[in-house]
Amino acid sequence: MKFDEFGFNTQLLEGINAIGYESATPIQQQTIPIIMNGSDLMGSAQTGTGKTAAFLLPVINNIIASPPDNFIKALVIVPTRELAVQIDQQMEGFSYFTPVSSVAIYGGTDGASFEREKQSLIDGADVVICTPGRMIAHLNQGYADFSHLKFLILDEADRMLDMGFFDDLMKIIQHLPAKRQNLLFAATMPREIKQLAQKILVNPLEISLSVSKPAEKILQIAYCVHDAQKIPLTVHTLKSDKLRCVLIFCSTKSSTKQVSRELKQTGLKVAEIHSDLDQKTREQVLLDFRNRNIHVLVATDILSRGIDVEDIDLVINYDVPHDGEDYIHRIGRTARAESDGVAITFINQKEQQKFAEIEKLLGEEVYKGIVPSQFGQGPEYAPTKKYHNPARSHSNRPKQKRKY
Repeated sequence: MKFDEFGFNTQLLEGINAIGYESATPIQQQTIPIIMNGSDLMGSAQTGTGKTAAFLLPVINNIIASPPDNFIKALVIVPTRELAVQIDQQMEGFSYFTPVSSVAIYGGTDGASFEREKQSLIDGADVVICTPGRMIAHLNQGYADFSHLKFLILDEADRMLDMGFFDDLMKIIQHLPAKRQNLLFAATMPREIKQLAQKILVNPLEISLSVSKPAEKILQIAYCVHDAQKIPLTVHTLKSDKLRCVLIFCSTKSSTKQVSRELKQTGLKVAEIHSDLDQKTREQVLLDFRNRNIHVLVATDILSRGIDVEDIDLVINYDVPHDGEDYIHRIGRTARAESDGVAITFINQKEQQKFAEIEKLLGEEVYKGIVPSQFGQGPEYAPTKKYHNPARSHSNRPKQKRKY
């Protein structure tokens, strides 16, 4: 389905065409008509499916059609500053040829940034994209007026609950008018999300696409290794292929720093990103990564959701993710849209049971690669309670969805 078939304003279509968007993704095809019809929506889809555009485009279109005023019309709440910046950048692209304004509001910045955010709230930016804590800081000072709000969008709602933002969300919602359109998006729909939806949404329509399922074009490989083999195997992988864009995920900041330091010593163009870096530095690192000034980015899970970088060739899980959903979000950074991608996971002996649980979520075992002989023999894959699927295949595609 082409974007000009939705009945969008010509100014909005000009922005869509300028960005290079042509055909709508499945989540966009299903959700955009619902949003334009005014219904509340609960949408579930894996990362990289285009759900940001799915809610931004109909919201922008509605604002264009409304009489101009100086009131905030849409509030988008997200879990991290990176996602707030990403959505604001997409917002700027879509609305470039329209009169619709936006502002991103998030913590970790200086006093001057807070003042700019304050002024945007006073002036009434059309669309406000925010993290919960920073918005509450502004609300506590009394100048943010949401009395004319038409849209409330919660993006990555499952992640916000995981991060303990439930009370903050409820506090923000107390400042919003009762009559509004509510849109909730999440990658998964556990019981807690459905309970949140019951408190916020009114007779919502539900759309669910590919929950708990990695993209089919991701080739998944796992290596059973000793910790001392991880760096040599990483360097071997990065130098044996002509990879232009690689993400390496580590579970801790200390591991991220160590891996980045050791890879730099090999001559690779490497950078790191974690919560010890200030916001300005993190934004510059992401910009350098998008522009291919660096080829390898070592990151904590701060980037497992929401990063918008095209054509990532390879994702390496240097440490096994905490759970299956984190695994899916990490490897979902590659093979986005129509691209192919590879995801490699290193499993030490302590992490084998954790990885077995991930395989249980996927519905099949991930193919185990053989560690090259020059690095020595790795441990056998033998988790204490090994998951076994008698109908197992190595197609790297899960056969069943997670049940809650």
